[in-house]
Amino acid sequence: MMEPIGMVRRVLHVSAVHPSPTTGEIPVIGEMQMMVIESAPDFDAFYRLARPSVGRALALTLRDNDLATDAVDEAMVRAYQRWDHVGRLDNPAGWVYRVGLNHARSRLRRLLRRVPPPAPESIAATEFTVADPAIALALDELSIDHRAVVVCRLLLGWSEAQTADALAIRPGTVKSRLSRASKQLERRLHHLRDA
Repeated sequence: MMEPIGMVRRVLHVSAVHPSPTTGEIPVIGEMQMMVIESAPDFDAFYRLARPSVGRALALTLRDNDLATDAVDEAMVRAYQRWDHVGRLDNPAGWVYRVGLNHARSRLRRLLRRVPPPAPESIAATEFTVADPAIALALDELSIDHRAVVVCRLLLGWSEAQTADALAIRPGTVKSRLSRASKQLERRLHHLRDA
């Protein structure tokens, strides 16, 4: 997928903004292009920094690399469209993660209405795998809600408040989901602690 900023640069090369020779006014399209120019560099930097980590987080949460790629791309497009608002948030990456996760869930619901879910052995492994297959299996057993909290808190290193904001849940829900997920992972992975 093309980075959104590339589209802006291409538009700017199509026509220059010149005042009307008769009235001296700048056309409206020129004003819109100027507004895009002013906000684009901040988004461009955000995109380069946030897209890889949010993409990895979504891949681990969803356990489907293609779905995660589609979700992060869709979320980045939406962030770009709303950058004036999203860019002022405390955690814009959290907003992108939540939008991507919601987009993926919506796609999964639509797919499940049409096709029965695949057998576990037919699900392709993501390129963002964990070192031990037992850990990957234990993560797979968590619900998406619990896995999302684990990924945000432990992989992305977000605070409780940032995780709550990103997932649109209360901080107490973050605590309880992380606690339940940790207990489930510990039961499943107790052999690693002994090793």
